[in-house]
Amino acid sequence: MTPPLWWLGAVWGVAAVCLIIAAVMFGGGSGASGPAPTKTFASGERVTVPIDPADKPAVYIASDTAVNYSCEISGGPGPAKLAKTAGVPKVTEGGTVWQQFLVINAPARGDYQLTCTHQEQATVRYGIGRDASSSDGGTTTPLLIGGAGLLAAIIGTVVVLAGRSASRKRLAVGG
Repeated sequence: MTPPLWWLGAVWGVAAVCLIIAAVMFGGGSGASGPAPTKTFASGERVTVPIDPADKPAVYIASDTAVNYSCEISGGPGPAKLAKTAGVPKVTEGGTVWQQFLVINAPARGDYQLTCTHQEQATVRYGIGRDASSSDGGTTTPLLIGGAGLLAAIIGTVVVLAGRSASRKRLAVGG
């Protein structure tokens, strides 16, 4: 039995759909919405936020210009630390583009006080959300979906072409 040529179109169509899904999950210009800040505050404002280390909390900034910031965290059942992050995708929520710049390393669940300030004359908002690189699969899920689609297309192409070649050989031999 010879695999029909339309199978090639089908497997590459599946690959295209997987790559589109992966591009949308990567942000495709719109950003992910899962890790977006749930609590926002202004520069110099002291906010009390419930922090659970299992939620992988992070601090975000929304600003049209680059600013030099300073953030401090206190309170809670133990000393929490703020650690800089880099290479985390931007998150768009309600027309606001948020950039994650810190993660909160808290020893235990509790209420912590957070203050962020900057010196530049700029409109800046800060927010608390989940770590974008660890929420909703981060970048691993889209890579797996896109890769699986491409792998399926390559395997499908090899199977169809090998099957058609074997069928031609059988016909040439008189089978």
